[in-house]
Amino acid sequence: MRSLTYRSLFVLFTVVLVGFVSFGTFADGVIIPDHPEHGWLTIVYHRVHVEIRDGVVTTHVDQLFRNDTHRDIEGRYVFPLPPGALVSSFSMWVDGEALEGRILTATEAREIYEDYVRRALDPALLEYIGRDTLAARIYPIPASGERRIEIAYTELLQADQGVYRYRYPLDTERFSAQPLEHVKITVDLETKSPLRAVYSPTHGLTVNRVDEHSATAVHEDNYILPSIDFLLYYSVYPEQMGMTLLTYRAGDDDGYFLLILTPQVKSDTKAVIPKDLVLILDQSGSMSGEKVEQAKQALIFILGNLNPEDRFAVIVFSDIAEALHETLMPVTAESMGSAIAWVERIEAGGGTNIDQALTLGLSMFEERERARFLVFLTDGEATVGEMDTLRIVEHATAVNDTSARLFTFGVGYNVNTVLLDRLAQENRGTTAYVQPGGNLEVILSSFYSKIASPVLSDPQIDIPAIEAYDSYPRVLPDVFRGSQLLLVGRYHSSGGTTIELTGDVEGETLAYAYQRSFPEVSLDASFLPRLWAGRKIASLLDQIRFYGESDELIDEVIHLSKLYGIITPYTSFLVDESKDYSAEEMADALGAAAAPAVGAQAVKGSAALRTLAEGETVQPVWESVRVVDDRTYFMQDGIWTDSTYTDQETIDIVTYSGAHFDLVSVVPWIAPHLALGDNVIIRVGEVYVRIGETGLEQLTEDVIAQLEQIEER
Repeated sequence: MRSLTYRSLFVLFTVVLVGFVSFGTFADGVIIPDHPEHGWLTIVYHRVHVEIRDGVVTTHVDQLFRNDTHRDIEGRYVFPLPPGALVSSFSMWVDGEALEGRILTATEAREIYEDYVRRALDPALLEYIGRDTLAARIYPIPASGERRIEIAYTELLQADQGVYRYRYPLDTERFSAQPLEHVKITVDLETKSPLRAVYSPTHGLTVNRVDEHSATAVHEDNYILPSIDFLLYYSVYPEQMGMTLLTYRAGDDDGYFLLILTPQVKSDTKAVIPKDLVLILDQSGSMSGEKVEQAKQALIFILGNLNPEDRFAVIVFSDIAEALHETLMPVTAESMGSAIAWVERIEAGGGTNIDQALTLGLSMFEERERARFLVFLTDGEATVGEMDTLRIVEHATAVNDTSARLFTFGVGYNVNTVLLDRLAQENRGTTAYVQPGGNLEVILSSFYSKIASPVLSDPQIDIPAIEAYDSYPRVLPDVFRGSQLLLVGRYHSSGGTTIELTGDVEGETLAYAYQRSFPEVSLDASFLPRLWAGRKIASLLDQIRFYGESDELIDEVIHLSKLYGIITPYTSFLVDESKDYSAEEMADALGAAAAPAVGAQAVKGSAALRTLAEGETVQPVWESVRVVDDRTYFMQDGIWTDSTYTDQETIDIVTYSGAHFDLVSVVPWIAPHLALGDNVIIRVGEVYVRIGETGLEQLTEDVIAQLEQIEER
């Protein structure tokens, strides 16, 4: 397996890159059929509207169920309620008659769930145990018939250091016969104090910040089976540069932290740093047609949205690079008119001289007091002038003596991904890829909207008292109006501390101080270990791609991959039980797949790696990997096995026996872990519990005492 090259790694990264985290879940509203052996209903759509006024939340749920079987189906509708939630309305109409729902206590609901689990031999509903539940009897739904159910409930969120956490149960993977045709969650936020971070680690959000005190966040998807709950964090701070802290720490391990830096929303032009912007467009022959037309429209959009104090330059290149002006130009009606007219006349033709274009563009920057950005767009490899990847990177880095940020855009599959990624990384920028069928104009315009208004350059964060370490990204990007910066890392000590943020504004260094607390025990943000591990693995894989393999790097990737359930090319065999791979077979298979850093797999792999390194959202996992709370499970020999298990002795318990259900009473947090399947190996403290075909049918006093002692610790 040591014979892997960074090229083969990159090719397979798109095939075996995995995902990143699944939470222990409480499924959303579901109809449990009286006879599940006859089939389940399909959830056609699931629409949720959440209204948050400071910490008071009203959630309105709208679900449509359809019977796709050939039989009538009747059963019971159940919806697990958040702790302390008050149901304000429940409606389902059948033949003009409204059904009535009632609230079951956790004890009453448990009887329903355990009865179903015993009859259907399916542990999925075990994860409901321990929650109050809204339940209603469902009259028969005829074949091809539909039932619509609406619920509204209110809950009160409690802030922790100014941070609120909202959770909506959205796991339907086990309870819908077909993928949902439509899922949409809309969150309307209003706060009295200034609203800072709006962040979901589980689902992609489109956030529209209306003003300093309100925002709307939307998640929408089609034809999916949601497998994780929807989590939303939002924070309120009076600080101009709001800093949100999330932590996770369990047991004796060091903790994990996430800092979210969010500048104020109000449009104060004095707070926006004037910037110098150089736009470089590839006009070689391969850009002809739709690509060059979309690129031209994107450039015109950017030029039309420059700030009054900005300066700019436009460069096009094919066999040679050519600039509209020899120096950066101020934003005036005359300069903008001539630039737009010049862009409109651009036609594609010729070769690709990347080295000359970058050297010309980077040499145009003059002052360090201004923000400096170079946007480089190409659809091919270098074919003219210097063509060696390493030399092009060295030349660009050497000429960039003003530390301009370099943002690269690769269009299509013929780009050199290693070149573009390395150029961006070594010059404090980012890379984006526009795959065939993607709209270059939309992507480039959207990117510019994010960097249009810089507010802090060269940011640095220092957390001295709690011994923070191994944080990512290694070099913090600049901070822009309307965006938020994420820093994830580990911490050793606990307690209150001062977090220091420094950064430059027009050549002047500004400093901010924040009082925050890093707890000794913190269990809510269980997604943080994998968010951190994903960033670290991406960093290690980048080192392998750019500088070559070493045993040390590979061993660390494998260790993190196994521990946190993030599948990489070096551990892909863990998720394929169909073949028993030896190390030699893995090496041969990967070697045979070797390919250059150009092509469809290369582009898709690089895009996936950038998502792992930079994305805010935690991605779903492979079918053979599950993550519940902070635990990772691999499917091995038909058993969901804790990633830390290495043939230790186990407490064996028979599936669906009295001991199986009583285990939940003794160890309440274990319920969603038991819901993984009929055969599970779970770590409880320093011991492991095996659920399977043999073992205890009733918990003995000794076992109960042992587990209770572990829980007390």
